[in-house]
Amino acid sequence: MIRVSILGGSGYGGGELLRILLGHPAVEVSQVTSRSLAGKPVSRAHPNLRGATPLRFTDPDDLGQCDLLFAALPHGEAARRWDDLAPLAERFIDLSADFRLDDPAIHARHYGEHPRPDLLGRFAYGLAEVNRDAIRDATHVAAGGCNATVSILALAPLYEAGVVHRDRTVVDVKVGSSEGGAQPNEGSHHPIRSGVVRPYKAVGHRHTAEVEAVLSRTGDARVHLSVTAVDVVRGAAALAHVFLTEPLAEKDVWGILRSRYGAEPFVRLVAERSGAFKLPDPKLLAGTNYCDVGFELDPLSDRLVVIAAIDNLVKGSAGQAVQAMNIMMGWDERAGLAFPGLHPV
Repeated sequence: MIRVSILGGSGYGGGELLRILLGHPAVEVSQVTSRSLAGKPVSRAHPNLRGATPLRFTDPDDLGQCDLLFAALPHGEAARRWDDLAPLAERFIDLSADFRLDDPAIHARHYGEHPRPDLLGRFAYGLAEVNRDAIRDATHVAAGGCNATVSILALAPLYEAGVVHRDRTVVDVKVGSSEGGAQPNEGSHHPIRSGVVRPYKAVGHRHTAEVEAVLSRTGDARVHLSVTAVDVVRGAAALAHVFLTEPLAEKDVWGILRSRYGAEPFVRLVAERSGAFKLPDPKLLAGTNYCDVGFELDPLSDRLVVIAAIDNLVKGSAGQAVQAMNIMMGWDERAGLAFPGLHPV
């Protein structure tokens, strides 16, 4: 049993971490912080946890020692506070974008100048399916972004197999409103947000850097990523258009996907060819750590469309972080993460 704490526990990511960790067989949650809600029950921010725990929020200034510290702070905060945070725990998992990129210049291009560029490269990228060995040996992990996660899981097998043009990939990710976080803004005001299909980042989305960094491990990669907000709360669905370097039949694509993901505990291949659920749908994944992957071949061209879906708050954030913790600690990767989803919802 290890003692873990959550820094920044009143947001959606912190709430999902708490929900998952309360059911983890090898974890005791010692503290959950919130400056604005210090002293209040955690159910004040997360009403789904009523009766599930007696924990109350702690002021961040009163955070004590633990075995592993999860940080679910706004981007930039963990890096700025690093000198205060580092002594609190031997192991550290960050859910923000502060430590995902190794190159300070690339980070600056997408997020602005990094407050502690000396820390870049010290964190293992937290997506287990592409970085398991590094996570196993790491004490510091940076969980991947949700749009990057779903895009990488759609594309990695094909890039690794060398069957697609590495500079012609177009990915359209559709995401729910929870990606914007718990704090409302002009775009999340209900009359503005309701019913939308809004391309809010047609070009230049900052998660592109993560996708290209991972895919470039097997050669140069250029990915054209667009993100569209849709009228759901949870979920991210990627439609990845790749162009084949050689003709492939459906059985060939299935062979590539099964070879790559057959042993992965949290990637499910969607093989149905008829019915309402013949392609991945994030609705079926709410609350789960799974990524569903499927595809369709264009019979009139060299285009292959790969579809991947996740819950952006779980596989795209908190669940990914818990999976990384399990790997770091040498536990079963599935510990605390076995929930298969609901149907109907």
